[in-house]
Amino acid sequence: MEKDKDYSNLHRSLVLKYYWQVIKRFKISFFAFIFFIILVSIMDVYIPFQFLKLFNIFLTNNFSFVKQAQNLFLFIFALKIFSWGLRRAIEFTDFYFVSHVDAGLRQQAFSSMMKHSKSFFANNFSGSLTQKINKYIKAFEKLNDRFIRDGVALVVKSIGTVFAIFVLIPKYSLMLGVFCFVFLLTAMLYTRWKLKYDIKAALSDTKTHGALADSISNHPSVQFFAGHEYENERIKEVVAEQQKAYLFNWNLWGLLGTIQGFLILIIEFVIFWYAIGDWKLGLITLPIIVLIQNYLGRLVENLWDFASITKAFYEAFSDAQEMALIMELPYEIKDGDKETLNNVKGEVVFENITYIYDQNNTKVFDDFSLTIPAGQKIALVGTSGAGKSTFVNLLMRLYNLTAGNILIDGIDISSVSQKNLQENIGFVPQDPALFHRTLMENIRYGKRGASDEEVIEASRLANCDKFINKLPLGYYTYVGERGIKLSGGERQRVAIARAILKNAPILVLDEATSALDSESEMLIQEALQNLIKNKTTIVIAHRLSTVRAMDRIIVIENGKIVEDDNHSELLENKDGIYKRLWDIQSGGFENEN
Repeated sequence: MEKDKDYSNLHRSLVLKYYWQVIKRFKISFFAFIFFIILVSIMDVYIPFQFLKLFNIFLTNNFSFVKQAQNLFLFIFALKIFSWGLRRAIEFTDFYFVSHVDAGLRQQAFSSMMKHSKSFFANNFSGSLTQKINKYIKAFEKLNDRFIRDGVALVVKSIGTVFAIFVLIPKYSLMLGVFCFVFLLTAMLYTRWKLKYDIKAALSDTKTHGALADSISNHPSVQFFAGHEYENERIKEVVAEQQKAYLFNWNLWGLLGTIQGFLILIIEFVIFWYAIGDWKLGLITLPIIVLIQNYLGRLVENLWDFASITKAFYEAFSDAQEMALIMELPYEIKDGDKETLNNVKGEVVFENITYIYDQNNTKVFDDFSLTIPAGQKIALVGTSGAGKSTFVNLLMRLYNLTAGNILIDGIDISSVSQKNLQENIGFVPQDPALFHRTLMENIRYGKRGASDEEVIEASRLANCDKFINKLPLGYYTYVGERGIKLSGGERQRVAIARAILKNAPILVLDEATSALDSESEMLIQEALQNLIKNKTTIVIAHRLSTVRAMDRIIVIENGKIVEDDNHSELLENKDGIYKRLWDIQSGGFENEN
């Protein structure tokens, strides 16, 4: 139990640390907001006290006090005008503060998340990650509205009410003080005990969003494999689990409300039992009884609201902690800052590298070495699982090496920033995913400051302009999520145009023409010849017909280089892997003869 308590406190401290990083940039509006709340809460306690004085004047039935009553009423009216002004100040200060902090928190969470490695995103649903960011923002809004705005007002009004009654009749304030202590202690202990169920409910919500996003984003697969009923049953199970967690959680809150309602009945009975006795003895007057009733009603309302404030407090931290834990998670890939890649010529050296894939402890490379001179064009060939994709991922620092070094122009890539490294490497994936933005924006992503003319020229070289010009909105056509409105070949040509525009000194092509028809492939091959001039080029080859013109063909098997030569020489090795793969492809549907 003590361990759970420490664990929860640690998470709350973590959330507050990240919230404060943004809040402190707007601390003037933050503290002004709290100050206005305190003032208006004091007014809410002080004004009824002035009405008591006014009612006491009325009870004298002495019209010589009319002027005094009028002056007191004008004072009360002025207090109400002041209170009205404070409430408007609270409102507009809150609008300014929350809108700016919301934007800051969203940027903070996004920026932190996007710096995580490829492995992180491979292990998390994109829908769940988006949901965590949204919950992180909504949690702050909940804390601001319920804990700060309502909570500060509750504390000031409760203390003010007990103090005001103490000024009138001390023994009543003692009874209310004991009641407040018992009421608040009960709520705090109960909600702390219930925190684990809040966390469980929050996790079930995240799990549901992740499952929904997974099914919806893979809608084509659901259709192709007639998986509607299967997915429906799968989602039904996840939703049912969430429903149980939420129902149990809500029932626990209902039990707390039952306990608190009973405590309120007790204090109301005790207060008015004593009030009736004191009135009978002439110790208190009717206006005081009315004032006590007014204060008690407000106090009960505030204290009753304390349960929902406490609930919001714990729920908010439960919702926010998931994102805070992600931001606290150390980055798998550490940014280097000792060196900078400038005027890169493009020599790439893999120096005795070892890489072990952590998830299944598989050794992909073991003391692997390879030197690619600047400007050389090589192809990586091998069967599935040989290590070709891992080779590229290591070069781009998407994974950390277990041992060894990778050098570009003699500089260890771990000593430069990831941004600097990736600016010097162009990449065309086998299955490019585009942003749900215009074609102009997607292509310009290769060089964000490029002019429209540069984008159009890159599109022409990549053979994009023909299909783009046929679209009603041309370059300003939105391509849909992940580019779903385009065919596979069209997406790949956009990716090639992006790489042409980037014009990086090192180029990686993951079978960049695999999704193209024969006519388009011929045109793209022509464009690629222009693209790879004077560039160090690494081609991951699946279709061997595309790599015959490479300077070197590196055959990888089980993370080791088993053959290294040009196309013609490799075909001379009758027992070689390359010769075997070539015979399979050239004799099948990819016959190039």
